[in-house]
Amino acid sequence: MRFLHTSDWHLGRSFHRVSLLSAQRAFLDHLVETVRERDIDAVLVAGDVYDRAVPPLAAVELFDDALHRLAALGVPTVMISGNHDSARRLGVGAGLMEQAGIHLRTDPAGCGTPVLLSDAHGPVALYGLPYLEPAMVRDALGARRADHAEVLGAAMDRVRADLAGRPAGTRSVVLAHAFVTGGAVSDSERDITVGGVASVPVAVFDGVDYVALGHLHGCQTLTERVRYSGSPLAYSFSEAGHRKSSWIVELDADGAVQAERVDCPVPRPLARVRGPLEQLLEEPEQARHEESWVEATLTDTVRPHEPMARLARRFPHIVSLVFDPDEGPARSLASYAQRLRGRSDQEIAEDFVEHVRSGRAADEQERGELRSAIDEVRVDDMAAEVAR
Repeated sequence: MRFLHTSDWHLGRSFHRVSLLSAQRAFLDHLVETVRERDIDAVLVAGDVYDRAVPPLAAVELFDDALHRLAALGVPTVMISGNHDSARRLGVGAGLMEQAGIHLRTDPAGCGTPVLLSDAHGPVALYGLPYLEPAMVRDALGARRADHAEVLGAAMDRVRADLAGRPAGTRSVVLAHAFVTGGAVSDSERDITVGGVASVPVAVFDGVDYVALGHLHGCQTLTERVRYSGSPLAYSFSEAGHRKSSWIVELDADGAVQAERVDCPVPRPLARVRGPLEQLLEEPEQARHEESWVEATLTDTVRPHEPMARLARRFPHIVSLVFDPDEGPARSLASYAQRLRGRSDQEIAEDFVEHVRSGRAADEQERGELRSAIDEVRVDDMAAEVAR
């Protein structure tokens, strides 16, 4: 059986205030064409269909059009909700859509109930594990603790229990939206840290033939059977080096996996340029970036006059400007966002405590209290999105 594994569409997202709807439409055209041309048996979408819980109408229309086109091809689609989606909103109408071959899995209680497909070699059970916010699903899944490894482990116990009761030789696929240890992160993924821990071990997925992961935006292979497809478009300059693609995954009669990357269309390349303003304006080698989306980092020790306007004359698609002086007092002009880049909420909070106490760092009890407070805010935010 041949699957197309994709994830993290983030429909409705913009790139530094530039709309990506046309690029997302081009990706969905590419996806439908790939399904048609490569004889795909089922499409797997591993979460973050939308960029936010209440997506704009144009994004919903894109989603609706894509589902209609896949249904018209007669190709089943299995889709889970991610941490950016509103599970309840995405799941509206799931029962009706199932009749058209669109299988939405947004309820944690359904983790052990598969979508059943079959080919010449027999049945394939596809289990959808939507994003599992530990504090909100712990009781429903019977997990011992409210952390990612425990709730995913409890969900996988349900998967393995169901699979054990199926005919011998039943092949299995799991869709999950999580941060699995060993995956490479970028700046554009929303932090899902709980209790100071964000990731889960890859071993939590033992016992199934293939795991289609979503959440991390880089296409990557953790094991031959556990892979991230990554996002189809770049959503931050930290993804400038990514090759955006989906996986075509083939399960043979014994459940062995063969995987092939299929490149996604690139609406406009990303470029990070760095140096003094005059150098960036004059260097011939920078000409190759003139049609790219550009993030320029200026290293001038004194902030130049009207740098954005001057850069835009050479790089008409510049969308980000950063100041990072090479030396001297102007270094203090580095943006607050730049200083925080790559740091977790926990690290930022601990740094603040140390700063206001003139260098005395938070002790273990205080770090625990900060973790608890951050986790409570995250759960409150999730609950508010569900209630909207």
